[in-house]
Amino acid sequence: MASETSTRDFVSLGMFIIDEFSFADEDGNPTGRTQAAQVSSRILITAHAILRTLLWMAADRGGEALTPLSAHGYGAAHSLEVQLVNWEGNDFPAHIQEALDSYGPDMWLYRDNPNRSTTRAINSYRGEFRGFDYLTPRIRITPHDLEGTKLARPRIIHFICSPSRALAIMSGVKQDPDWRPITVYEPIPDRCVPEELPALTEVLPYISVLSPNADEALSLLSMPLPPTKELVEEACRRFLDIGVGPNGTGAVVIRSGAMGACVAQREQALVWVDAYWSGPESLDKVVDVTGAGNSFLGGLGAGLVLANGDVPEATLYATVSASFTIEQEGLPRLTRTKDANSAEVELWNGDSPERRLKELQDRLLTRKGTK
Repeated sequence: MASETSTRDFVSLGMFIIDEFSFADEDGNPTGRTQAAQVSSRILITAHAILRTLLWMAADRGGEALTPLSAHGYGAAHSLEVQLVNWEGNDFPAHIQEALDSYGPDMWLYRDNPNRSTTRAINSYRGEFRGFDYLTPRIRITPHDLEGTKLARPRIIHFICSPSRALAIMSGVKQDPDWRPITVYEPIPDRCVPEELPALTEVLPYISVLSPNADEALSLLSMPLPPTKELVEEACRRFLDIGVGPNGTGAVVIRSGAMGACVAQREQALVWVDAYWSGPESLDKVVDVTGAGNSFLGGLGAGLVLANGDVPEATLYATVSASFTIEQEGLPRLTRTKDANSAEVELWNGDSPERRLKELQDRLLTRKGTK
């Protein structure tokens, strides 16, 4: 359990949202399908599976040369501490509170506001198109909200917002000269338009990892759709040319659905990481992709700690994290059991994140011809 004074490894500034759903066919007629309201902020749920299970960072990691992203003091294995700030309104559902609490008290920092409602949004599906609109005013989290709490000065922060708001967040971070976190930025989908590129260009020098999905990346850069691997790779190169991170030392990770994720850093070869569930045999495993991107980036934050700043390796953790989120509507199922040595282990949807990570690592080595 994390102490009240220990520094958190990963904190998300993403809004806590309760998702509601509507389903219609391509002509706008209701399909009759219904889905209960659920937590949208799943970024740390499946990341926590990795954080709690993969506490085995190799001891010799401490002897390796540090990359720009790993020059933050991460070394030998340690107990990882993550958290998400939850603004609770006066209508916060009890069943969601119980579901969140089942993951452990150290996962959440609740901020009650009895004078307003919890942030809610509607996910409107019309055929293959998904719309998203807020039903209530948004409650945003800023770096200032962390001051004086157990979340102050985390090592990694994640935020999903417009480029202009990202710039405001980084302005808040820079007000503390003793805090230089790794920053994982996820551009909000409806602001991934060419008109936002100048604002994005302004904030990118302060971003450690930029991670839009493929459609968002191509839209920002006025590139044609649909995405292909060639287009995604070109988008990565264009972002790197703009300059990501201080002196261009940051990384771009473009999430590309079934194609996997493309990882790009200056002076390094592009790396594609397979989607965990890919191919015809995996079709029945993909139930609901809502929140997959958020969970991917929660896993990326975990991986940056556990893999000592190695972004391609961290992307494997991210992929495992997302794989558990898309297997059901709502939250993945956490259970605890005993291994052959009677030690307690955590399983998510009945499977081990460690096993899935090893499988992805083997796939990557096989593709490189080193296994």
